[in-house]
Amino acid sequence: MSGRRPITVVGSINRDIVVYHDTLPRVGETVFAQHLAFGHGGKGANQAFAASRLGGDVVMVGRVGQDDYGALARQVLATEGCAVAGVRTLGELSGQALVLVGRDAGNRILVIKGANGRFTASELERDAALLARGGFVLLQLEIPLETVVLAAEKARACDARVLLDPAPAIALPLELLRVTDILTPNQTELAALTGSAPASPAEVIEAAQQLRARGPGVVIVKMGAEGCLLLDANGHRRFAAPGVAAIDTTGAGDCFNAALAVSLSEDASLADACRFAVAAASLSVTRPGAQASTPQRVEVEDFLAQLARQESCP
Repeated sequence: MSGRRPITVVGSINRDIVVYHDTLPRVGETVFAQHLAFGHGGKGANQAFAASRLGGDVVMVGRVGQDDYGALARQVLATEGCAVAGVRTLGELSGQALVLVGRDAGNRILVIKGANGRFTASELERDAALLARGGFVLLQLEIPLETVVLAAEKARACDARVLLDPAPAIALPLELLRVTDILTPNQTELAALTGSAPASPAEVIEAAQQLRARGPGVVIVKMGAEGCLLLDANGHRRFAAPGVAAIDTTGAGDCFNAALAVSLSEDASLADACRFAVAAASLSVTRPGAQASTPQRVEVEDFLAQLARQESCP
């Protein structure tokens, strides 16, 4: 697609081990799960994969281990059209994630960092040229914080817009928030970052305003089945999510961020980018897996057109 700006993703790459269950065992209890699946994950790789599938010009910067999965993860991204010059081998073990998916489609995740934990700021210097592409840089928090901060600073120095997914939620230094253009917490992360538990719409807006006051020009709160809240200099706007039959929410937030970046890279407005991201994430929860659940670009466009027709009908 002509006119699109580049997207660089700096973050984690994991092998997902997904267990689908009805109930979680209590201490000392054994329960039977429904089935087990293996997939590709890591918040960084998920966003790179999804942004590539949705039409972005994407390069992934991350670290894998000297195991079979490291080579496979690189191949999977490349097959989807993502450049993998920044995916390097470091250490013996790639990142691993145990994902527990319940009947309500919600997930609980345990992560072994592996090579992701060794992706230090000095390692990032090896790929500094990839951050100089400009455009958009997508960041998350499954690699060392010092590396995230350096990536954001280098991106800003090259006039790139920084999109930070503050997951998993940790205390964020002001030096990072001040070089973040768009911050995208979900409601759990919003509570952790503000030290409150916003429940009502007004409380969510107030908490988002607290975060925006710390540096990011834009805060977008991902609200699952309720869509998202956009807060910027023009005030706040809500974008509702369409009703879908969710079966697995794993990776939905990553799909949202990827779709948001792709839309913005094509010079869409923030409002239109939010609509595109909500639609993509809504489709992703109707199928299992993290990367595998990412819809094709044409699916999202058809879905948006269908929703527009429904809204226009009396």
